[in-house]
Amino acid sequence: MARSVKKGPYIEERLLTRVRKMENEGSKNVIKTWSRRSTITPELIGYTFAVHNGKKFIPVYVTENMVGHKLGEFAPTRTFHSHSGDRKTKVHTPIPIPTATTAT
Repeated sequence: MARSVKKGPYIEERLLTRVRKMENEGSKNVIKTWSRRSTITPELIGYTFAVHNGKKFIPVYVTENMVGHKLGEFAPTRTFHSHSGDRKTKVHTPIPIPTATTAT
């Protein structure tokens, strides 16, 4: 179920204060955050966030297309190492047996 419209989007206050502080200073440093649940608002466009994925911080540069999504959507928490398809896809082809030919 989506969040109620009357409540507005959730964004961590500390994250907003950091963005506003950097805006006043005119710097565009990477902002380190654990707040994967914060919604991306138009105010965050152009900033780079280091979003924690449970193990390390993934750099996420915010663009216009990301507005309305959560920060955590762009820092995957699970890695896929592929199935062991080598054994399944290996096809054994029979070796052709040379036929005896008669010389004339």
